[in-house]
Amino acid sequence: MKDKKPDSVVYNEESEQFDAFLKPYATNVTGPVIKPTDLTGWKQRGAHQVNARFKARIDELKKAYETMMKEVEDNRKVYQASFSFEPVVGKTYHLYSKPGKGLFLSILSPEECNFELEGSYRLDADQTWTRVGDH
Repeated sequence: MKDKKPDSVVYNEESEQFDAFLKPYATNVTGPVIKPTDLTGWKQRGAHQVNARFKARIDELKKAYETMMKEVEDNRKVYQASFSFEPVVGKTYHLYSKPGKGLFLSILSPEECNFELEGSYRLDADQTWTRVGDH
């Protein structure tokens, strides 16, 4: 067994040299006290920022979901309405409610028709109906 050095002596047996000056921390009893960094504030700020970001993203997804569900409902209404013509992509049509008969799709504008307007819709290239106007 090699000579045992006292615990207070920093000796690296692999390099066979005293290397206390290479250590990133104090190696003797008179050196500064090593205190762990308090990361509580940093963690709280980070958690708050991340939670705010996730909440904003969730709100965006909820809004997108609500918008999509409205589009689904609009498309369901138009496709279930009665009409006796083949709609042309890119054209706007008007959905009316006829008492006792239900919904029907028409080329007539609200100014030309006396029925209750449910909304105006444009047929898109992917065969979905997009609501146009304020109705």
